[in-house]
Amino acid sequence: MGEWGFLSSLLGKVQSHFTVIGKVWMTVLFIFRIMVLGAGAEKVWGDEQSNMICNTKQPGCKNVCYDHAFPISHIRFWVLQIIFVSTPTLVYLGHVMHVIHKENKLRQWLSQAGNEMGKMPKYSDEKGHVKIKGELLASYTVNILFRILLEIAFIVGQYYLYGFILEPKIECSKAPCPFTVECFMSRPTEKTIFIIFMLVVACVSLLLNVVEIFYLICSTCGSGSRRRAKQVPAIAMHSCLDGGSTA
Repeated sequence: MGEWGFLSSLLGKVQSHFTVIGKVWMTVLFIFRIMVLGAGAEKVWGDEQSNMICNTKQPGCKNVCYDHAFPISHIRFWVLQIIFVSTPTLVYLGHVMHVIHKENKLRQWLSQAGNEMGKMPKYSDEKGHVKIKGELLASYTVNILFRILLEIAFIVGQYYLYGFILEPKIECSKAPCPFTVECFMSRPTEKTIFIIFMLVVACVSLLLNVVEIFYLICSTCGSGSRRRAKQVPAIAMHSCLDGGSTA
């Protein structure tokens, strides 16, 4: 798990700038993907090639058959999936840090020169907490959309690479195998359980991202409706005052 420490610390910093659903997604990423992958899956797949048995002793045949069946091992595939899916979030973190730094400089300038122009920080407070609106809302939405596309791409990619069930027997006739060789994987049932588990977690992550998109749409529309509702009485009040002064 040590190699995941840097990524986990970076993602932990951005968690406070997420919505409630985004924090649930982060929990799924940490517990059910990173921790399970580091604690269990790596040990299960540690013997995937060395313990594969083939019905020939032709040098190099087992390596060729393994490479034919698994162009990339499941572990490395899932590692790439986690890194790629996390990358849009890290880009969003960079944007948030840039906004906080810029508004902290604005606060320093206001404290020294006074707020004569009435300009105030609108995205963050003194504690570094941000409000997801405006350009941050756009950045956050793009981050989620990219996560959705990457999750779908990796799920489809896994299906086309080696499916979702690990067959215990692999048939291979590539050189230098002298004939159609049959190879047998170690612990295929246990590995299939991990494959299905990681697939379910990826689908849950994808569902959370889709739900969060709808949550952001509803929140934005709701806040817009509340602003319009507040503006209507003010406009009516101005109209009454103008009518009274005309009379």
